[in-house]
Amino acid sequence: MNDIPEKIAAKILIVDDDKDVLLAARLFLKQHVEVVHTEEKPDNLPSLISNENYDMVLLDMNFAPDATSGKEGFHWLNKILEIDPSIVVIMITGYGDIELAVQGIKEGATNFLLKPWENKKLLATIKTSMQLRQSKVELQDLRTKQKVLMADQNQPFGTIIGSSPAMQKVLVAAQKVAVTEANVLILGENGTGKELVARAVHRDSKRKDEVFISVDLGAISETLFESELFGFKKGAFTDAREDRAGRFEAANKGTVFLDEIGNLSLALQSKLLSVLQNRTVVRLGTNKEIPIDVRLICATNMPLYQMVREGKFRQDLLYRINTVEIHVPPLRERMEDIPHLIYHFLGIYCKKYKLTQKRVSEDTFSRLKKHDWPGNIRELQHAVERAVIMSDANILQPHDFFISSPADDKSDALDPGNLNLEEAEKMLVRKVIDKHGGNISKAARELGLTRASLYRRIEKYGL
Repeated sequence: MNDIPEKIAAKILIVDDDKDVLLAARLFLKQHVEVVHTEEKPDNLPSLISNENYDMVLLDMNFAPDATSGKEGFHWLNKILEIDPSIVVIMITGYGDIELAVQGIKEGATNFLLKPWENKKLLATIKTSMQLRQSKVELQDLRTKQKVLMADQNQPFGTIIGSSPAMQKVLVAAQKVAVTEANVLILGENGTGKELVARAVHRDSKRKDEVFISVDLGAISETLFESELFGFKKGAFTDAREDRAGRFEAANKGTVFLDEIGNLSLALQSKLLSVLQNRTVVRLGTNKEIPIDVRLICATNMPLYQMVREGKFRQDLLYRINTVEIHVPPLRERMEDIPHLIYHFLGIYCKKYKLTQKRVSEDTFSRLKKHDWPGNIRELQHAVERAVIMSDANILQPHDFFISSPADDKSDALDPGNLNLEEAEKMLVRKVIDKHGGNISKAARELGLTRASLYRRIEKYGL
């Protein structure tokens, strides 16, 4: 029994006004190619190319009766490549004119076929042209990924620091889930290192050699959500001066990390859910579905289960994103990691500011372990950087960290017996803003929030 030859993985469109040519080509090619479509009217080309992911177009050069100049073919060739430059176009004609062949290649065609063609030659031409198509797509993907990664390439991300039982539990969970393709939801307060955990999962996964794209949903407005995540076509809106891939498309074969997913409105949650279910995105300004293959990791500091009960977060979206949950503990629950973290940051900032390596006194460690660290590791990191910059001593003391003592905080301490969570958050936000004289950037850094997230809380509490 002979093996059935494997079909070429391609979607091909044949455009010709001769029904007999279309029928013959379709009957032959459907034996060798996965998808073959035919079209008699070239006027339908823009709609077809915009809404389907064709790899190749076999395009007749003459459609008007008795036409031999090839002008119509060149017109539609330019239209096709304007819509999708990665499509391979093979020009077909019944008139063997070498000048037409040369002009077609110059204007972007990949190859040239004469009617009537030999089936073997047609198939060989398609196979060769598909190799070129693959090269074009890979180059386009590389350029897209380079553009999206430009803003991410200089971000300082390191390894997870911590030997406490709480952090060892996180590391074990991350290692177990990394080797799977499961979607991961990382929960924890701001500043606890949720993105570091996400990057650790990616680094140990089968996708480690592909890109990791991080998206701060708390910093993306409703109006920019679709264009940022799904991309857009030139002219889709006022500032759309070129075609651009979104984050999902740029992360194809890699990992997408959606931070602060709890900030999405119900309308945006619905759009995200559709993408995750269909595994496709549609750029703004088009109707074409683009397949995507990404591993999804999400994170939030918000109580998603409570939000589901209150109708603020879609239950079906929660089920989709949390195949596995990882809870990252706040710094106050892993105080034994503080010395390791401090020396890690001391090494970074002493090197950055070209200073002699500084140390920390035991009294300082003792004092720092008594602080609650509401901003978690991010607050500790900024405290170490300030101490490195401001202190002239080689051994850092408690006063170098600008951390007030419990007695200093007693007058305006939060009494959990008299406050609910929202009231406690309101008081904390107001206190930190007052501490920094209304400087939102500094207050946001200390609280471990983005500026956009802090502005939302200011508006929420009427501060």
